[in-house]
Amino acid sequence: MAAGGFCKLPNGSVVVALNLPSPPGSGGGSVRFLVLAQNRARALTRLRNLGMRAVYLRGNAAPPTPDEVTAVLHHPDGLIWRMAPDNGVAELSQELWHPIRALLRRPAAPA
Repeated sequence: MAAGGFCKLPNGSVVVALNLPSPPGSGGGSVRFLVLAQNRARALTRLRNLGMRAVYLRGNAAPPTPDEVTAVLHHPDGLIWRMAPDNGVAELSQELWHPIRALLRRPAAPA
């Protein structure tokens, strides 16, 4: 099951954060997605429209941090991702955030 959460911004929009497992054969781990939208339903719809059909947000166990909110607010697409740390603790040298186009452009792993 995906861990995730959300936070409501003063202007009424929300930032949704989801940790989803990586596809099999891609090295394991999980991917953290941040989505900026008018409400939680629209944020999840944006991810489902990209092919992530079984994405649900149950509860608010892993809401976005203030740094994550700032990152998604400053991105023009409002949808970014990066590999999530395995232990759930933020490391000092974390991977930078990527636009969703970078994930969709990745070549498929040979079978």
